[in-house]
Amino acid sequence: MEQIVRAVDVGRGNTKFVVTCKDGIPKCEMFPSEAHPTETQHLQEGWGAKRRTIGIPVGDLIYEVGPDVHLAADVFNANVLQHDRYCETDEYLALLLGALYYMNVERIDLLIIGVPVASFKLKKLVSLVEKRVEGEHALAAGRRIRIAKARVIAQPSGALMSYGLAHNRLAEIRKERSLIVDPGRRTFDWLVTQGMHQVEKRSNSVNRGMFDVLQSIADGIGRATNSQFRDYDLIDTALRTRKNPVIFQKEYDISQHLPLARKIPEQAVAEMMHYVGDAGDIRNIILVGGGAFFFKPALKTAFPQHAILELREPLYANVKGFQYAGLDLAKSLTGAAPQSGAVLDAIAEGDAR
Repeated sequence: MEQIVRAVDVGRGNTKFVVTCKDGIPKCEMFPSEAHPTETQHLQEGWGAKRRTIGIPVGDLIYEVGPDVHLAADVFNANVLQHDRYCETDEYLALLLGALYYMNVERIDLLIIGVPVASFKLKKLVSLVEKRVEGEHALAAGRRIRIAKARVIAQPSGALMSYGLAHNRLAEIRKERSLIVDPGRRTFDWLVTQGMHQVEKRSNSVNRGMFDVLQSIADGIGRATNSQFRDYDLIDTALRTRKNPVIFQKEYDISQHLPLARKIPEQAVAEMMHYVGDAGDIRNIILVGGGAFFFKPALKTAFPQHAILELREPLYANVKGFQYAGLDLAKSLTGAAPQSGAVLDAIAEGDAR
């Protein structure tokens, strides 16, 4: 029987996952990392388009997750994943199980899960997540799934594997020192590796991600309009499209708030430099993550003598790398030769615990 290997990256902004993997090529999807609790399953109204969400039972509650989850938001919507112990919450598990639902399989032999670098350093937390995920779980619509084995790795590790395979440089990377930088929704992660070995004392993460950028701009808009403006998605879209948002029925020039917002990447990179110095000994600096476009100028200013390497789909770089590494690990566990010739040490170490 063919082994089923899948990967999930529950970020603080989006939950990314591999829905299928045919001929070794992963197909990825995502939905917002919001899980709204309720006592009863949401019933679709008899009119209008169907809401693309599902109800995942966790504990005594049902959590609504999915692409249209914003339609389930309350007036007060706490960002429960915006703290360092988010992996322990029921909302985190609901998001992960929601991703498994959309994979449409009844079992997974090996599931690879990514967490921030700082969280990965907490071995008790890593073990807790793995043990909580392994076993049988109820999903939506009466479906169930069994996870035979789960392995947790640091989120930026996946990007290194993705980059090596995408550019046919995996053999070279195994001999080189690399810095993988991953600005996400809430955390700014960086990972220094020697080949596929993590240099732990030079790797870490801080809570200075795109959320802080959006909050800074939202605060500025609020002051200028005498309001409590909190439409972070509207600001995010404006930054990515370079088009001013429409606020209170008027086009609003957000450029006045960008000088302060750009201090967020500068602060994050400055903290990273305490660990990596001037990166004179680093061969590859790889930038991934949903906030890559906004953090790149600060990174380039900090390391002017380096080329900043990017992937075609930076948002999916980690989860694709998880999938590649998981396929390698699954083959090594059955005695077959790994296709890529390398299994991430982060996974191998987890398997040895």
